[in-house]
Amino acid sequence: MNTKSECKNTILLSTLTQVFGNHLNLARIKFFGLFICALCKIQTVCFENLAVGFDTEAKVSSSLRRIQRFMAEYLLDYALIARMVFALLPHEPPYRLVMDRTNWKFGSFDINILVLAVVYKGVAFPVMYTMMPKFGNSSTVERIGLMQRYIDLFGAHTIDCLLADREFVGDQWLGFLNQYSIRYHIRIRENFWVVIPRNGHQVKASWLFNNLKMNQYEFFHGIVKVNDQLCYLSGSKIMSKQGKPELQIIVSFNKPDEANSLYKERWQVESAFKAMKTSGFNIEDTHLNDMERVAKLVSLILVAFVWAYKVGIYLDQICPIKIKKHGRRAKSIFKYGLTHLAKVLHSNNLEEFKTLCKFLSCT
Repeated sequence: MNTKSECKNTILLSTLTQVFGNHLNLARIKFFGLFICALCKIQTVCFENLAVGFDTEAKVSSSLRRIQRFMAEYLLDYALIARMVFALLPHEPPYRLVMDRTNWKFGSFDINILVLAVVYKGVAFPVMYTMMPKFGNSSTVERIGLMQRYIDLFGAHTIDCLLADREFVGDQWLGFLNQYSIRYHIRIRENFWVVIPRNGHQVKASWLFNNLKMNQYEFFHGIVKVNDQLCYLSGSKIMSKQGKPELQIIVSFNKPDEANSLYKERWQVESAFKAMKTSGFNIEDTHLNDMERVAKLVSLILVAFVWAYKVGIYLDQICPIKIKKHGRRAKSIFKYGLTHLAKVLHSNNLEEFKTLCKFLSCT
């Protein structure tokens, strides 16, 4: 018997049992723990490799079949996972949310995920998501559905504001956000037509900010109608990814003077996508081509991601990450935590493992 492995599993099981309570049976909780530990050790979603990383006395072939059965047969409660991630967040609400998409292709199969994430100090924690069995933009129905699920679980009062890019516009969508009085800062295309209510004039949004110089920002003094919804506009002239000047126009529920600084935080979700992919768990390595199975895999990755990040925060407080000459960290908080997690999981240091398991506790 591998006593060290058994002790690790006992520690992890005790922690996760407190988290899940009666919502999962012990066998599922144990599998959940083995899977996220293997993810942090192996850092790929390839099932054959993950099975090798299962810290158990069972044969690798048995662990592989266990993973395959879970993905094929188990009906995962995604609301339960969302509540767990929400409870593990390293700060308190109200939260700044960002809505965005991530996608990749496996052969001819498109994997397209609409994500709602909580912004926090240079990163965003995905809390909820919708699998979209298609390529391209999300629909209004999909956006409203995702936001409604969040509100039903956590309440609109937990939202400080919502940040989103040009894809996420539309009269019904803005109307839905206005209905719940959810603050938002959403970029729109330059050629959007807006109506000035005080005189009924219809103008292109770009015409209101044509005089801006590079890196200059201002907001329009007065309410406007965009897609027949009352809101505020602000604009700035920025350099595009292609190296050409362009207008960045943002529509807001209120406080347009804050739009420019807050909208910049939208990019933090890219750190989460990067962690899910090449700099963390390599989700693009999956050969799954069933949306429900991919959704289960994403849920497990999200828990492993927030665990690694919280460990990184803990380590950075003890031994801060070196700041390079350009002012950025030598490594990300997430990578710092993930590397340490992997090291401890490969070792027999039970005391350190017990410390790290505390960051999976929602208490």
